[in-house]
Amino acid sequence: MSNIIVTPARAEELRPAASILAEAFEHDPVLGVIVPQRDRRRERLTDLFEATLNAGPYTTGTVDLARSSDGELLGVAAWEGPEARRGALGRLARRLPLFVRSMGWMRLAGAFAMLSRMERYRPTAPHWYLAEIGVSSRARGRGVGATLLSTHLRALDTMRQNAYLESSTPDNRRLYRRLGFEELAPITGLPGARPVAMLRRPVG
Repeated sequence: MSNIIVTPARAEELRPAASILAEAFEHDPVLGVIVPQRDRRRERLTDLFEATLNAGPYTTGTVDLARSSDGELLGVAAWEGPEARRGALGRLARRLPLFVRSMGWMRLAGAFAMLSRMERYRPTAPHWYLAEIGVSSRARGRGVGATLLSTHLRALDTMRQNAYLESSTPDNRRLYRRLGFEELAPITGLPGARPVAMLRRPVG
């Protein structure tokens, strides 16, 4: 797709970005465990993604937005920077009301246990972490996700920085492999899915 413009999000754009992610992940099996399929699920997923964007990528890395030439928001890629683990618990705690509104108190422990399990697979060496990526249903199949990824990966190549992500589907893994990611290991113990940890070293 031509004329895709990628820019970093401003604070007031995080809620619309979270809405795009909520749409993209509405039927995700892992998120279905912590935000069940019931009334207001899209709204509650938007609350969840707004909290996570604020607590991680927006504060420590970048939230990249893809727009059409006429300004329509098409997709979001949220990256945590290499220092994101430092102070993460405090940042999550400051967003607690949004987490509770999205999941309820009863599912908070399970959600943080899931995050803790995924954390064990992350590299110890410094890296940028692709926390979330999602594309609007109106723009899927038009190269928006690849454009978002390529934009930041070029910057990481210049900075000589590693990139890490978890991929839940074979189709996504094929895209990531084309962009230089290598599969590390399947992540076990998650309900409804078995994502694969993937790492990309700088190219060039």
